[in-house]
Amino acid sequence: MSYQSPDILSANAKKILNDYIHNVENLKAKDRLKIPVQDMPAQDPIVRGHNLEEVAIGYTMEEARVEALRCLECVKQTCIDGCPVKIDIPGFIKHIAYGEFQNAVDVIKEASLLPSICGRVCPQETQCQENCKVGIALKDVDKSVAIGRLERFVADWEREQGNVKIPHVKPETGKKVAIIGSGPAGLVVAADVRREGHSVTIFEAFHKLGGVMRYGIPEFRLPNDIVDEEIDTLVKMGVEIKKNYVVGRTRKLNDLIEKDGFDAVFIGTGAGLPMFMGIEGENLVGVFSANEYLTRANLMRAFDKKNADTPIYPSKIVAVLGGGNVAMDAARMALRLGAEKVYVIYRRTEVEMPARKEEVAHAKEEGIEFNFLTNAKKILGNEKGKVNAMECLRYELGEPDSSGRRRPVVIEGSEFIIDVDTVIVAIGNGSNPLIKQTTPNLETNKWGNIIVDENQKSSMDRVFAGGDIVLGAATVILAMGEGRKAAAAINDMLAKEIAG
Repeated sequence: MSYQSPDILSANAKKILNDYIHNVENLKAKDRLKIPVQDMPAQDPIVRGHNLEEVAIGYTMEEARVEALRCLECVKQTCIDGCPVKIDIPGFIKHIAYGEFQNAVDVIKEASLLPSICGRVCPQETQCQENCKVGIALKDVDKSVAIGRLERFVADWEREQGNVKIPHVKPETGKKVAIIGSGPAGLVVAADVRREGHSVTIFEAFHKLGGVMRYGIPEFRLPNDIVDEEIDTLVKMGVEIKKNYVVGRTRKLNDLIEKDGFDAVFIGTGAGLPMFMGIEGENLVGVFSANEYLTRANLMRAFDKKNADTPIYPSKIVAVLGGGNVAMDAARMALRLGAEKVYVIYRRTEVEMPARKEEVAHAKEEGIEFNFLTNAKKILGNEKGKVNAMECLRYELGEPDSSGRRRPVVIEGSEFIIDVDTVIVAIGNGSNPLIKQTTPNLETNKWGNIIVDENQKSSMDRVFAGGDIVLGAATVILAMGEGRKAAAAINDMLAKEIAG
């Protein structure tokens, strides 16, 4: 991926659309396969590395319509099979091709109320776009129809019109449902259950809603005002919200059912317990979990030094340990907070990195330096107990492990030192333990994940769960998919009770 100015991309799209627009209905598959992928316009890398504004600017109308024309309108819609919430992808894309943007949004919202969010942060290249027949025909998933970018475009278009449609809510049923946590799984359950006319209350531990979308994903990838506007739709549907409310402390889970009269409870508290490597020096000043670092910067707005009281550690040379999206977010945030040099340390090669290719490409464009086949052995400090260096080891790849990726093997005697003053550990998170600790009859596995059946029901009567608290640290869209299953099961249970 190489940077091209938005003006050049727009001009190219206008020309292509002019060539094809008069013959849309007669376009053959071979014609559609010839239409080039429309790259996402973005800020200049040098400029964006010093601001918190969104990196991707978004498609113009012409770019969106040209990209939509690439869809083959397949009879066997394999792209939908790859979507955890089962959006009618060919349906909404066809509307975009004809310039029917509101119709496209309406199709998406039959399955998802968070299109602006999903269009930005979902890993489409390993889900819907991996199954796209265009990418399969061209033997390159990067040449699949840009489903996520199109979803983002129409969602943003609707919001910019100032007339976001509020989903229809059926008459009140008298049934009450509690949602614990306002992350992607919880928000989906709230929407789908509220549509059926049930009373819904969201209990959020923080002072802001959104869960990982708020505290974990930086504004340069997902602006907070978009999260706020998506949540505002729920408020307009009649969903009640209680902030600074810690279920397990403020109120026990059992009390919600036994004392407060809720007919069902959904647990979507996420996986916010950071993991560390267990190496020497992790207790030094200047070592952070990515969770803490990003929460300070995102939720608590430490980057806004003039208006926020939240302290953030001043860094010049930062090492981020890990290769996932959280590692990319932490590295790129460190750059924006003033670091002069940022390293990503990853013990496998770039091929095995779980981070989205687009995020890795953006990080490279911004000057982040990647050290592959490398890992930390120990973190070194000065006489004041502050980080001043890190001892690393070189690795080579051996046979595949249980994840299917080739196992990293230490190269003996390969130790070397790099000078750093900050280390951010981004190697994963464990499940939030609070509810389990205060609800002994709730079954969990050895990692603390809540055990559920195929309908997301837990071991407790009327209690369902989904998202990272069940899956471990996963993705926004997978959490949403679990939320849809849980909501369907809750709605079915309550409908049977109402029917008697």
